Amino acid sequence: MLLQELKEQVVKLPPSDRLELVSAIIESLKTQPISGNDRSGAIRRMRGLLKTDKPAPTEEEVARMLEDRRVEKYL
Repeated sequence: MLLQELKEQVVKLPPSDRLELVSAIIESLKTQPISGNDRSGAIRRMRGLLKTDKPAPTEEEVARMLEDRRVEKYL
């Protein structure tokens, strides 16, 4: 069975069966060691998500953003 076919079948299951399936998948992954290549690849992809064309904010800009957030949150 292909992954796409499996996905199509899963959405047809009742919610309780889907939760049980998720639990079984998580348990099966716990027994599998994560290789360094998988981990480093994931880190590279996450860094790519965080990358922007803008320069990093200065200390003053960060302080101002934090102050603005506090005012927004507490006042």
